[in-house]
Amino acid sequence: MVQSTAWLLGALLGLICVLPLVLMTPRTAQCTSLKTLENKLIGRRRNMKHNLPINYTIRVHYEEVFKLSNISRLRARVEDLEDGDLQDVWLLVNQEVLKRILRVLPVRHPSYKYTTDLEDLFRKVQQVFPPQIDEREPPERIEEIYKRVKEIDSKGWRFVTPKSLLDNCYRTMHCLFKDCFSSEDREQDYCGLPHWRKGRKRLQ
Repeated sequence: MVQSTAWLLGALLGLICVLPLVLMTPRTAQCTSLKTLENKLIGRRRNMKHNLPINYTIRVHYEEVFKLSNISRLRARVEDLEDGDLQDVWLLVNQEVLKRILRVLPVRHPSYKYTTDLEDLFRKVQQVFPPQIDEREPPERIEEIYKRVKEIDSKGWRFVTPKSLLDNCYRTMHCLFKDCFSSEDREQDYCGLPHWRKGRKRLQ
């Protein structure tokens, strides 16, 4: 009888621990992963600036310099564009950026583990991305970005500092997933606005 009671109590405690995970919606799981990523990205200044030579740059595809202005441009010019398309681009671009950073960092470099941790967090974010319910194909321009980012012999290379690339990642994340972040975060206030309007808003 005592053993049965202990077993039931153990099962009940186990259920209590697991239940929040079971009840967690895909959106909640996604926001949790993005918040964890946000906290990690806060350390980008030290790891991608102070731990590297002054003005150190790496070569990336033009499409991998993914800024708020790119989001505005795509929304203005691409028909039938959905938020999910931009979120998929954000995920792909930044995963490729991290691969490029890791290629130039020796394993013993002080920022190597930080970068691999970011890469692991991006994989976790990808795992909780909402599944595509329909058979909808992404717009042609989005497919072009997918292809160009994967090209080896591209002609559209840019040289950018690793910190700038992660700054872009941080800002565009707050823009594209603003429902996951507090309304007090100033980054999302400027999401989708042209640069001249952002500057004007700061002056008011």
